[in-house]
Amino acid sequence: QVQLVESGGGLVQAGGSLRLSCTASGLTFSNYAMGWFRQAPGKEREFVARINWSGSRTYYADSLRGRFTISRDNAKNTVYLQMNSLKPEDTAIYYCAATPAYRSSSDDREYDYWGQGTQVTVSS
Repeated sequence: QVQLVESGGGLVQAGGSLRLSCTASGLTFSNYAMGWFRQAPGKEREFVARINWSGSRTYYADSLRGRFTISRDNAKNTVYLQMNSLKPEDTAIYYCAATPAYRSSSDDREYDYWGQGTQVTVSS
């Protein structure tokens, strides 16, 4: 049984930082590309960042590049999202997801496994 468990969300003031983690079990982690997505109240889920199976390639939503950094540690079956200079509009539930390495897509429909999400709230 595949499980993705996110952690690290919380309440932070604008300009602050958070580091999200997502630990996977039940799959061969290095066979999967990983992505982070988010969904704000009343909005559709959107792509945040993704990373290939080895960690050598990363991709970001244009609006987030420079503030967010995705990374992974295959020895720990964990993917991270470092979020800096947070803004109130970053408030959302953040989800990690796994897709087979050959897909490595920004389209959430390409992801097979999802975590339960972690809430990030940025106050002004």
